Amino acid sequence: MPRAGLTQARVVDVAIALVDERGLAALTLAAVAERCGVAAPSLYKHVSNIADLRTLVGVRVIQEMTGELATAISGRSGADAVASLMWAYRDYVTEHPARYAAMPVDPLHQPEFAEAGRRMLEVIQAALRPWDLDEPNLIHAIRTARVIVHGFASLEAAGGFGLPHGLDETFERVIRMFLTTLPEL
Repeated sequence: MPRAGLTQARVVDVAIALVDERGLAALTLAAVAERCGVAAPSLYKHVSNIADLRTLVGVRVIQEMTGELATAISGRSGADAVASLMWAYRDYVTEHPARYAAMPVDPLHQPEFAEAGRRMLEVIQAALRPWDLDEPNLIHAIRTARVIVHGFASLEAAGGFGLPHGLDETFERVIRMFLTTLPEL
């Protein structure tokens, strides 16, 4: 019988806390079991193996980010929605860099992540909807925005911007540059 209070969701919560504190490489069943106060074999009632746990963590990260992005664009449209989406993405990465590393780079083409990845994609597409882009141009816009935010936020989270002057101003400029790649509304 599973330990009282220990559920798959709780195991994932503990795994994410561990990743936040010690990095993705520290995620092991033994470390999660220790934090849960159980023997490692007890986790098998909730996860199949470490790969399963990593998948569950990755799906949770995508879901969390999707929620943050959806909240950011709610009630907004056009450039305001896109800028808010890009700020929310950056904020998530810089606040949770280790957790973000648990997200697969191409969730749409991995069955276990595809549904969560599609939901995130739908939120991004919603922000870009006012431009009424055809499919190829929509894909290019999504890729461009992702490259910009992922690159900027990943460098920032790793301490890669050592020069003086505010990063927010630089990021705002990057957003404006991206917006110029979209057709006029």
